[in-house]
Parts: sequence; C-alpha cells; structure tokens
Amino acid sequence: MGNRMQPRWALVCLLAIAPSFALAESGQTAGNASAPLPAAHSPARSIRDYVPITGNERLQWYLRSTGSAAVSSSILSAAWSTAWRSPCEYPETWGGFGKRYGLAISGVAMGNGIEVGLGAMWGEDPRYHRVGGPLRGNLKARVGHVLLSSVTATNRQGERMPAYSRFIAIPSSNFMQNAWRVGSQSSVNDALLRTLYGFLGRMGGNAFNEFWPDFRRRNAHPPSTP
Repeated sequence: MGNRMQPRWALVCLLAIAPSFALAESGQTAGNASAPLPAAHSPARSIRDYVPITGNERLQWYLRSTGSAAVSSSILSAAWSTAWRSPCEYPETWGGFGKRYGLAISGVAMGNGIEVGLGAMWGEDPRYHRVGGPLRGNLKARVGHVLLSSVTATNRQGERMPAYSRFIAIPSSNFMQNAWRVGSQSSVNDALLRTLYGFLGRMGGNAFNEFWPDFRRRNAHPPSTP
C-alpha cells in the first residue's frame, strides 16, 4: 500500500510546487505576474525578439509533437511494456505490442490536443525555445531552462508563465484513459503515475531539443587531426 501511494504523493508535490517555482525563477511576484525573465534565461532571448505563435504554428506544433517524436517514444514505451508484460492482460506478442502502442500514442495525441486547444484561449505558446550557446560555462543555465520549460510556457508578450494548459492536459488525458484501459492500469494511482511520466517525458523532449543540435553539429564537423 505504501509503495502504491508514492506516485500519488510525488505528483501532488510536483503540481503544488511547479507554478510557484516557475514564478520564482522568472522573477515574478504575486503583484507582478508578468515580469519578464532576464535576457540570459528568456526563451526568446529578449522580449523584443519574441513573435507570438500563430494558429497555423499551433497546428504544426501539434502535428510534430504527435508525429514522428511521439511515434518513436510510443514505440519504445510499447516495446518496454511488452518486454515486462505490462499490463499483464496483454500477451507478449505483436498483437499485445500493438495494443500497448495504441494506448501510448492515443494518450500523447489526446494530451497534446487539450494543451494546444486550451493554450490558444489564453495565449500560451507550447513550443520549446532553445537557449543555445556553448556548453562550457553555460550548461547549468541550459539545464535549468530545460527543467523550467517543462512546467512553464511563454505568453503573447514573450514572458514566462506557468503552463496552465499543460497542468490540465496531462492529468486529464491520463485520467480519461482509465475509461478504456484494462483493470490493472485503470486506478487513480495508475493515472497519477502516468501523469508524472508525462511531465518527465516533456522534460526529456526539452532536453533533446536543447542539446541534440549541438551533438549533430559536432558530428557534422568533427575536429581536424594534425
């Protein structure tokens, strides 16, 4: 019982501290909820550089985030679950893999749809904006930006705000999945654990977007040998 309660308490703590953490890191206070981040940490580098996301760009974000990236992560998730036979109701066969993949990709598609739809109502930009720059001397700031961007978004003015639509979308989609998931994965704790994984997955996606261009550029131009 104690072990099954741990995911619930971990998620409760995450949901409780994330918005206040985001505001604190952004230099915001209760009386000044739109104070911009310092330029070194701003996802748009400067509020003057930020161009609000358009409706077409929202659609493109949804298609990309529910496309190749989600397909790849869902395949890995389904393969891992099949190897460990989770849920136990599905066999360790290609048919069982297909069912697990369907669950994974449908959850991502539904969560992204809720986030992009709600975010459009109050101007949240779901895109991740890289900090970039050299790794040496800038790694801490970039890692901090990855973590912070997992629970924050950019508003129409290019200022940091808690990602309210994400805090609604990820839990909602995972609790709605309980309606068609098998019995061993349809409890409240199961939905909370999937929600926690959802935020961790967003964090991993941010890290990939932040650092993959560096590794790709390094491999494309290897250092010359004397």
